[in-house]
Amino acid sequence: MAAASSSAVEKPFVIAIDGPAASGKGTLARRLAATFNLPHLDTGLTYRAVAKAMMEAGKALDDEPAAVATALALDLGKLDRTELAVHEIGSAASKVAPLPKLRQALVEAQRAFALGGAVLDGRDIGTVVCPDAQAKLFVTASVEERARRRWNEERLRDGATEDGDALFETILDDIKRRDARDMGRADSPLRPAADAHLLDTSDLDIEAAYAQALDIVSRARS
Repeated sequence: MAAASSSAVEKPFVIAIDGPAASGKGTLARRLAATFNLPHLDTGLTYRAVAKAMMEAGKALDDEPAAVATALALDLGKLDRTELAVHEIGSAASKVAPLPKLRQALVEAQRAFALGGAVLDGRDIGTVVCPDAQAKLFVTASVEERARRRWNEERLRDGATEDGDALFETILDDIKRRDARDMGRADSPLRPAADAHLLDTSDLDIEAAYAQALDIVSRARS
């Protein structure tokens, strides 16, 4: 009897990482992508890129046809994370994100990105974009801790030009509003997939969080 072929094509390995803003999912996704030599896509940047382009063009953020046209023109391989990391763009992105036709256009583009194997992070990767991903993580942290992290990022970026307490409260309130929008929208709400591993990073530094994430993914890969 002939031996079984050892040349069977292995299914592309996809890691889906979801969670709210400033939970640490992006940092973990980038490190896991480097570890497993996989391309990485921060899907939140796709919405940020659409929001930024629409604001620059003077378009209303609820103009769905304009949002879809903007999305179709994006090159997902050339999104500038530093340029798109500005707090105001993130807030605007959360407003365009609920648009159903925009979400459909971006989900299709994100799925295409993952076809050969990839690490994707966002808010609906494990539930909508890549529901068959071999490894799924839902990364979270307390809202106060997430606001503190974003506050530190803003102060480092802008040179602490705004009163610290006022800036923190502004960011905290905005994150709460974004959480409510993301979790309450009818289309692809933010929630963990049924088979996702929950990772709370509230009391973890990046090395401890990465160690736990790596263990989860390594076990899924094996």
